[in-house]
Amino acid sequence: MLSDKTKKLTRQAYNGIAEAIPNFARRKEQNFLIAEIAKTLAGEYQKQRRIMVVQAGTGTGKSLAYCLGAIPQALASGRKVCIATATVALQEQLMHKDLPLVQQHGGMSFKFGLAKGRQRYVCLSKLELLSGEAGEEEGQQALWEKKPANADIAILKRLHQAYHHGKWNGEVDSVPEPVPDYLWQQIGSDKHSCNKQLAAHRDCPFHKSRDDMDSWDVLIVNHSLLLADLELGGGKILPEPDSMYYIIDEAHHLPQVTRDFSAASANVKSTSDWLGKLEKSVHKLARELRSDRATNQASELTDDIEAITDGLGQVADFCEANPKLFDNPELRHRFEHGELPEVLITLSTNLKTACNQALKRTTKLQQMLMEAVKDGEIKGFQAEPLVADIGFHMQRLEGLTQLWLMMAKQDSPKGAPLARWIERVEFNQRSDFHVSTSPIEIGFMLEEMLWSKAAGVALLSATLMALGSFDHYRHQVGLRNDDGTRYTALPSPFDYQQSATLYLPKLDIEPQDDRFGDMLIKKIPELLEEETATLVLFTSYRQMEAVADTLRMHKKLPILVQGEKARSELINEHKQRIDDGKVSILFGTSSFSEGLDLPGEYLTNLIITRLPFAVPTSPVEQAHAEYIKSKGGNPFLQLAVPDAAKKLVQSCGRLLRNESDYGRIAILDRRLVTKRYGSSLLDSLPPYRRHIEY
Repeated sequence: MLSDKTKKLTRQAYNGIAEAIPNFARRKEQNFLIAEIAKTLAGEYQKQRRIMVVQAGTGTGKSLAYCLGAIPQALASGRKVCIATATVALQEQLMHKDLPLVQQHGGMSFKFGLAKGRQRYVCLSKLELLSGEAGEEEGQQALWEKKPANADIAILKRLHQAYHHGKWNGEVDSVPEPVPDYLWQQIGSDKHSCNKQLAAHRDCPFHKSRDDMDSWDVLIVNHSLLLADLELGGGKILPEPDSMYYIIDEAHHLPQVTRDFSAASANVKSTSDWLGKLEKSVHKLARELRSDRATNQASELTDDIEAITDGLGQVADFCEANPKLFDNPELRHRFEHGELPEVLITLSTNLKTACNQALKRTTKLQQMLMEAVKDGEIKGFQAEPLVADIGFHMQRLEGLTQLWLMMAKQDSPKGAPLARWIERVEFNQRSDFHVSTSPIEIGFMLEEMLWSKAAGVALLSATLMALGSFDHYRHQVGLRNDDGTRYTALPSPFDYQQSATLYLPKLDIEPQDDRFGDMLIKKIPELLEEETATLVLFTSYRQMEAVADTLRMHKKLPILVQGEKARSELINEHKQRIDDGKVSILFGTSSFSEGLDLPGEYLTNLIITRLPFAVPTSPVEQAHAEYIKSKGGNPFLQLAVPDAAKKLVQSCGRLLRNESDYGRIAILDRRLVTKRYGSSLLDSLPPYRRHIEY
């Protein structure tokens, strides 16, 4: 139950913040949300399952609301708050604006910080080895996947120098110069080669950050780090789930992030090449350990590696013998209903067994190494390259084991099958085959990992409902209507009728028509007349670029196009043009339909060229549609339409960012009027003033 003391503390915090902010608007929607979150987390509605799902419209002030709804209750109950977001922008807002505000004016004493995944920190041991600063030439070469370029070594040397001169803190987000992704993957910290038993690891950037985290009352994380901890059972990276209240903001991203996080893949031929390096590494380690036990483990591991290599060779032979499988534009074969042919089932099962045995033996060798360090048989400085080397191999072997475990898994007839597919790819200038697998539905995973374990959860976003209902989202994340979860939809405080017009001009052509591009070239200039700040959203890069090129050539329009410069540069240039009293036209695709903040005069004219229906080109989307159809459902109505409804709301949400904003939204897709589902999509939008020419 929510105590009187906690209620009083919450009210005092809210009043203190309201007094500190000039012209603070006390919104009933925000007050209601604070109370609902606090009551849910305190167990007033449901003691066993403290979960709520909230759609809070733009302008509700949800970040301040969940801070005030969760933090006082957490402090009173001795728990922590974990705020998970999908974007860096929101993390920065929480770190540098919202939480400092609550801390300074809310009358509560608490600490907070941004927790990052292990891979966001450099491993100093790897950096020294790979840059050659450790003086271990053999260890340096063993860690590289291929011979490094001199330019890469030079970057690592400069990073090493910057860290030890106090000019860099070891985080990827603050590197003093750009570091290519492939290079960072070589020097990033990982769980297998990071060991506090070794002196060089005790003061590394990652462990320093984790020591700080223990003192935080509020943790900010991204969705991926949250899932990384939950996959390990919870409490391994972050505090235990039953000791935390989870606030999952931007929660509409959670299903996709969970699905991506749970997928596995690997190349066939290049993996065989890497296995040769693994074999050399384990025998080198066995020689250093100088024990019969280690030698026996290395010999048995050689047998496992031979079995894996043989199995991968047979997978490659199967692919080479069936070229028609890849005779399509995507060079890909997806197995219908996730069902593998008998030969691949056998190979996958054998590979799963061999990979699992290899991982166990490699883990034992790593344990022997650390025992030898502990017993003084191997000096710490001698162990450094060995630990880094074996850790790198364990990380990769773990991923390979997961892939073949999922490929070999027998799907339950009660649930959706796994999506499984193979692609022909070019890797290191030769033909290879990329094997992948992914879950289709992930609700049961979130139930097992989070909903059933957490002290309390609040999921929030401006776009969780589809077609006026939470049903689609509820199914995606594994919640039910009768499990005690609370669902709340809060309207935006914006006066949509007065602030914005939704304009549907009469058009004769639908987007599927070959003449649609020509129609856009004719119609968009008409919608730009007497307008200063315009954003035009496309669903296709190709169409966006074609329209932009034509309008620049024939109409001499000042168009800024996504992809031609960095996103931040484009936005700054757009704003500068507006500040200078000039016209600015910004062209973007789906990534500009979310997270783009152009308040006030920076955007008054929004043009959406077509409804944001996703083309089911990814194997997972295709498999999901296939599964729905196999159950007698309609993939278009059950997946495509709800998804398009949410994306359309997000796109339209670019126009009004503050209560004083105004403007027009024009949608150039006649299907809103001509198709049966069109009225449902229109009704899912905020109540704009409508001007429909049909």
